[in-house]
Amino acid sequence: MSHRAMKYLNNKRIVYRRYSSDDPTTSYDWGWYYAEGTYGYYSLFNTKAKINTYRSLKWHLLVLWYLNPDMDKTQFTELASVITYKPNGFTTFTLSPNMLNNIINEVYIQDLEQPPKNKLRKIVFKDGCGLDVKQKLSIVGQIIGRGKAITKEDIYEAMLQVHDDGIITIPKIAKVLGCTPRTIHRNMGEELRQEKQLLNNNHEKI
Repeated sequence: MSHRAMKYLNNKRIVYRRYSSDDPTTSYDWGWYYAEGTYGYYSLFNTKAKINTYRSLKWHLLVLWYLNPDMDKTQFTELASVITYKPNGFTTFTLSPNMLNNIINEVYIQDLEQPPKNKLRKIVFKDGCGLDVKQKLSIVGQIIGRGKAITKEDIYEAMLQVHDDGIITIPKIAKVLGCTPRTIHRNMGEELRQEKQLLNNNHEKI
């Protein structure tokens, strides 16, 4: 895991992860399965990926603003300054004071009644569930890939789980879903190929 100034977030009791309030299809000791998926699971700074675009930065700040409704603008400005200070390890780029002020104002005026746009997740693992990456991917394969044709939704879920630990590759996706790389290529589609590239671009280069 890359070095980040997480101590600030934890000391200030900043919420940066939240489980979904949607009812799961099945609950397990390790987490939850949502057959139709859930948009309600937010988990920031949980992978090696750093924020590397203005758009991604704005989304992260919007989620932090949404998850911490009791925060006032002064506190949010301080938080945004910490997140955007490159040596703190959250971003790959530096913002000018003017750009920082602009993004703070853009986020501040957003309607908190509407949750920030999020990725659809079918499987959510609890923090501290005790499973390693291999075990998690095995569970994803058992639940998502068992006994049926591979769909774009299955591929996307596998991509998200692989992305949590590293770079997404076709062989990794195929291994999770228990099929051949050719099957993934055949069912992936251009939109998922582009999403795969975007997710991989968000991973810092170690």
